[in-house]
Amino acid sequence: MTVPPDAELNPNKATRMHPMRSFRRLLLLSVSLLSACAAAEVTPSGASAPDTPPPGITGAMGAFLGGRHAMAIGNDSLATDLFLRGLHDEPGNAALSRQAFVAALLAGRPEALELAGHQPGDVAAQLLLGNAQAKGGHWAEAQAQFGRLPRQGITQLLEPLLIAWSLQGQGKTDDALALLRPLAQGQAQFRAVFLLHEAMITDLAGRDDAAAKDYQAAKAGFSSTNLQLARVLASWEARHGHVVEAQQSLSQLLQVGGDLAVALPALYAKSADRQIRSATDGMADAYLAMAGGLRGQDTAELTLIMVRLALDLRPDLTAARLLGADVLDAGQQPQAAIAMLAPVAADDPLVAVVRLRQASLLAQTDQPDKALALLDGLRKVIPDRPEPLALKGDILRGQKRFADAVTAYDQAIERVPHPQPGNWPLFYARGVALEQSGDWPRAEADFKHALQLSPDQPMVLNYLGYSWADQGVNLPQAHKMIARAVELRPNDGAIIDSLGWVTFRQGDKAKAVALLEKAAELTPTDSTVNLHLGDAYWAVGRKLEAQFQWRRALTLNPDPQDVPKLQSKLRESEQALGNLPTAKAAP
Repeated sequence: MTVPPDAELNPNKATRMHPMRSFRRLLLLSVSLLSACAAAEVTPSGASAPDTPPPGITGAMGAFLGGRHAMAIGNDSLATDLFLRGLHDEPGNAALSRQAFVAALLAGRPEALELAGHQPGDVAAQLLLGNAQAKGGHWAEAQAQFGRLPRQGITQLLEPLLIAWSLQGQGKTDDALALLRPLAQGQAQFRAVFLLHEAMITDLAGRDDAAAKDYQAAKAGFSSTNLQLARVLASWEARHGHVVEAQQSLSQLLQVGGDLAVALPALYAKSADRQIRSATDGMADAYLAMAGGLRGQDTAELTLIMVRLALDLRPDLTAARLLGADVLDAGQQPQAAIAMLAPVAADDPLVAVVRLRQASLLAQTDQPDKALALLDGLRKVIPDRPEPLALKGDILRGQKRFADAVTAYDQAIERVPHPQPGNWPLFYARGVALEQSGDWPRAEADFKHALQLSPDQPMVLNYLGYSWADQGVNLPQAHKMIARAVELRPNDGAIIDSLGWVTFRQGDKAKAVALLEKAAELTPTDSTVNLHLGDAYWAVGRKLEAQFQWRRALTLNPDPQDVPKLQSKLRESEQALGNLPTAKAAP
């Protein structure tokens, strides 16, 4: 199920949590060597880069600085253009050449190959040059190129896989297997990776008996699955008449989470399609495995380099495109993520997943109408699935079209006849839309249902508990629920604010002040937190501090319904502190 976005209207009810990602790490890898491939660290930003160098700086230096800025905000294609412009002015500039290569590789630009020839000692450049030899059918040259890779860090795993596939490309299956077999019997942590590639080589060579044993051993060696692994195993099983086993392998993707469930019918239908059709496909699979291993280790740029090397060999490898878009989205580069997914064909079995991701990305880039149109089209492709309607509800909720969002969520829930624990976000999201629409009884029922499905969800515990506290009802239960949410997310300022607020409503003003001060330290720019802290200060007699917090809350983009409250508090507090005859208690 789609996990709803958590940029809720009231941050004290729902706190921010990045959406769950669909890909798990395949294995843990050392990345020390490839750190030399990285360019400037990407800085998340929604800004656009200028297509000219900074004012007052011209020539190669201006192009260099402009290119670095373009890379920093995620526009690698523009960065490539700027670096190439600088190289035109100063052809021998090694720094410009290297930056241009990295930018071109990350952007998927063809200039990367020519630039790779000018990067001696650069691992990514050596890999791209080896790819070119393989694509040209020059397998011996590819083998030699990959053989020059230094054997440390990630290349300790990648180099033997690439050489083995180069040997297979030459028809030297026995030599390829001789290279991999000792590694497949080595460290338990990586054994399954080599076993899988050994199986794919024997499979491609038509050695079915050996392939059957290798696939079985590889399958047993992985502790979890991923998209490409499931498809490779299912392909072998389906091609050899084991249709039920193939479907079981693909069904394991449900454990990965995310939106892969929408693709299962199409994946079942095409389970017998070969996933590894050539030696270059095997190489692409090796790069994808490395990208999957790097994912989640704060190595976004290195992951994208592996993705680009995989796509260089196999542009139709949709699993790589999904992973690349996932990394770009996490780096707050939605436009680049949209571009990454754009080439996926309409008949690809993963197209439903791609369309969902594209719709989400379009909504992020302020194109909700395009996103909604894409989802309406997708509903016709997968009419029985709730995901398009759930995402439609999320987008409408983001536009504050709460009644329309409720309708979309209603239709999505109709498509979930037997809700499971993983369906809790759908009831939570509808509860939020209902509460914002003013239908509290239905909203409360949805929040309770979400907790029945999955009791320890801090967002739901917090939203329902805070709502009760704000209404002054069920305060002991609300306190218990919010306290549990704090246990689950102890550094979340919005949830701690909720705990402070329910404590305040229960009458323990001094303890409420301590909690609300902590919340304000964690989320100093949250208007509602500052409002609550002002109320608590006033209640314990710290009245000047209360006024400061209320004034501050007015400057922090408060919810429209809080503005008159804050203004009233300030007027009445000024009267009270001025000892005027009409003075009233402020809160």
